[in-house]
Amino acid sequence: MNFIAAKVDMDAASIKDVAFQLRAETERLFLVLATAEKGKATLSVALSDDLVKNDGMNAGKIVRELASLIKGGGGGQPFFATAGGKDPSGIAAALAKAEADLSQS
Repeated sequence: MNFIAAKVDMDAASIKDVAFQLRAETERLFLVLATAEKGKATLSVALSDDLVKNDGMNAGKIVRELASLIKGGGGGQPFFATAGGKDPSGIAAALAKAEADLSQS
């Protein structure tokens, strides 16, 4: 699996553009990008189609679980989902949880 988790300095539209570009170019992609802006945190999860179809992964479910760490909520489609929260200090924990959950599966 190609796992990428990072805090980036981008707006939500740019993150979505990057996520969709990487989804088109990368097989077995599990991408988690986070950003903090104006005291708010945003998480985006993108999964390649093969992880959704063959492995039963769901970006909406994953982002909802991670959102609790930034004191927020979110959702979306099985292949791309976002969450917003009011606690940017939880971003590092959310990225670490994504990686820990992956290693347990």
